[in-house]
Amino acid sequence: MPRVLGIDIPGRKKLEYSLRYIYGIGPALAKEVCEKAKLDPKKKADDMTDEDIQSLVSVLQNEYRIEGDLRREVAANIRRLISVGSYRGRRHRAGLPVRGQRTKTNARTRKGAKRTVGIVRGKEARSAAKAASK
Repeated sequence: MPRVLGIDIPGRKKLEYSLRYIYGIGPALAKEVCEKAKLDPKKKADDMTDEDIQSLVSVLQNEYRIEGDLRREVAANIRRLISVGSYRGRRHRAGLPVRGQRTKTNARTRKGAKRTVGIVRGKEARSAAKAASK
């Protein structure tokens, strides 16, 4: 498992797939990085030499925002939306979907597990309540 910028990338996979384990690098960017570092994207990550890793690291550090820097930037953008009080910021604060999805059904990923609101009784409590109302 080669280590690139403090992240262990899987060594048994091709380089273009291994690079996707770095936050901020997707399919298109992985190919672009391999091209700029003059590396073969079909080569296994374990087969990279120290020089290959150095060229890869230099390209990633100099030309792209990835991992910690990118996470900080995204978090700062969300904090800015919340502080401004925009619609998207309010949705972030409330933990609801931000991009216009419906929430009457679905949205369980953002809303969390179902919480029943109102009266929930067992069978005995229902029959006791029914007898008391007569």
